[in-house]
Amino acid sequence: MELLDHQEWVKYIPAAAYITDQEGAIVYYNTAAAKLWGRTPVLGQDRWTGAFKHYTKEGLLLTADDSPMARAILQGKETVSEELVLERPDGTKCLILPHIKLLFTREGTPAGAVNILVDQTSVKQSEERYHQMIAEIEDYAILLLDVQGVIKNWNTGAEKIKGYKEEEIVGQNFRVFYTEKDRNARLPERLIAEAAAKGKAIHEGWRQRKDGTLFWGSVVITALHDELGEVVGFSKVTRDLTARQISEEKLKRYSQDLEFQNRELQQFAYAAAHDMKEPLRKLRYYNSILVESMEGRLTEKEAKYLRRSTEAAARMQQLIDDLLSYSRASSQGGAFGPVDLGEVIVDATASFQDTIDEKMATVEIAAMPVLPGIAFQLRQLFENLIGNSLKYSDPQRAPVIRISCGRSKGVPEGLAADGEDPVEYCKIEITDNGIGFEREQAAKIFDIFQRLDNRDMFPGTGIGLAICKRVVQNHKGFILADGQPGKGSRFTIYLPNVLESFGPEADS
Repeated sequence: MELLDHQEWVKYIPAAAYITDQEGAIVYYNTAAAKLWGRTPVLGQDRWTGAFKHYTKEGLLLTADDSPMARAILQGKETVSEELVLERPDGTKCLILPHIKLLFTREGTPAGAVNILVDQTSVKQSEERYHQMIAEIEDYAILLLDVQGVIKNWNTGAEKIKGYKEEEIVGQNFRVFYTEKDRNARLPERLIAEAAAKGKAIHEGWRQRKDGTLFWGSVVITALHDELGEVVGFSKVTRDLTARQISEEKLKRYSQDLEFQNRELQQFAYAAAHDMKEPLRKLRYYNSILVESMEGRLTEKEAKYLRRSTEAAARMQQLIDDLLSYSRASSQGGAFGPVDLGEVIVDATASFQDTIDEKMATVEIAAMPVLPGIAFQLRQLFENLIGNSLKYSDPQRAPVIRISCGRSKGVPEGLAADGEDPVEYCKIEITDNGIGFEREQAAKIFDIFQRLDNRDMFPGTGIGLAICKRVVQNHKGFILADGQPGKGSRFTIYLPNVLESFGPEADS
């Protein structure tokens, strides 16, 4: 009989499978079917199914004559089967999906059917766990939309974030979450159109809760497709980032206010310093006239007071000039452009030529690169550093100043924030053999008006190195100081974005 021919391939099917004849008697079953049923059927006696009991998913008990196998054979057509609950003799249950294929003899006469039972239990349990997990997530609003944007389901996070209960919102269009302005601009429609076309749409903006209050939502809409690749709906995940957005807006306003106040303060400082220069100039001038006209007639005490007055005015003049320089360095005014550091350093050195000749100093300058910067600020930087080395030279030996340069892949640990270190830095070192300083003083040497203990006998305002730090910061770089008393100082500068290659790579 032809039914016996089918036994050969049915027994190799990994899923549960069995065969009945046209009267419904089971004529063959494989091991997987017996395991699924939890019993061994009697061939030729058990009809339609080997299961102990069958139920619909709604819990309705089915007789063997109501089973999908019976209906398919008796009606002579392979109907689309639905999932059934199978109960074993020990009381355990599983969810199965029958797949029935009618069998015929070579002459075309109906001969029975083969039924392949797919165990859906683990799949169903996974789906239930997944849906339960989605439903219980509170930090994200997760919902399903149809192709028109109508809401099909709702999780706990959606209720928490948006304020609607599931029975209130399911069936409404997701446009309800958008502000009137966004609805008029058809933003919801544009987002699902983008998701349909590109597979995903991402957007951030103000969204509306049930009570009308707004929250800042970060939204990801993902297109869902059927087996033919057609869009059948969308998943929509929303996260409430209101706290972050408010913090960012506060920080932005604070930065704008600070920038405005800083600009106003710079303008005030510049104007005040500029207006003070003329009275000081007159004071120095009148003092000199008085000294000349009263020569020989002043007492020693009177001459001392006039001299001190003139010196005080000179120091005030120098302080004002330094404050004006610091104010200009604090402003990032001036367009960035290619700057030849070699030319800048040579020009800065030339401004000290008289002092260099007087002290018989040596200034050695290595090859320098071209990098983007503000030329006059970089000249300020090197004028202050070279002037610093000449001023604090050891009177017992001729000053030697060396300015070297190399490439550096990064900066020392702790200077640049994570992820902000550019590919390459220009590393410049200015070393001297001057009086030096204690290493623990290196951290405060760049503070404005800060003067180190071993430098009180030298004239100065304590602003020069503060200008250096400000210029380097304006160029997104870093500056470090190191020294030893009696052995000299070293200043190391890291400037990013080198435009021309130069020299060997330096150790950072």
